[in-house]
Amino acid sequence: MTTASDSIEIEVDVERVYDYLDDPYNHAEVTPSLSDVREVEPLENGGKRLAFTYEMAGVGVDGELVQTVAERNERMTFDMHGPLDGEIDLEFESTEDGTRLTYTGRYDVPGAVLSKVAEPFVRRYNERELRTMLENVKARLELEG
Repeated sequence: MTTASDSIEIEVDVERVYDYLDDPYNHAEVTPSLSDVREVEPLENGGKRLAFTYEMAGVGVDGELVQTVAERNERMTFDMHGPLDGEIDLEFESTEDGTRLTYTGRYDVPGAVLSKVAEPFVRRYNERELRTMLENVKARLELEG
């Protein structure tokens, strides 16, 4: 399993950051390789189930996200299913100046040999993607005020 994690400070209150990321369509706006979000369904736990397309090396990869944790203003956790399985965890922490947003992704690279060869590349790619996503959320929300 490959893990990538990073945090960012956003000068916006935690409620606003959570609300923004609680809308799955906003993820496509701030995540560089996420090209499509569709078929969004509410779940009884307050989370959502949705289909997505992620672009990797110019190839669209379809998958499904199921939000297993929806703790208002604290945490969102998604199980990811498709060619790349894993878990995405977003943690929201109220700070003196706004919000600390932490993104952690855990991914299973398919195939024993492929995973050994590809794991360092997948980890670096995911680290860049999640850092860009965090910076995009910060820029979007701080710009809106």
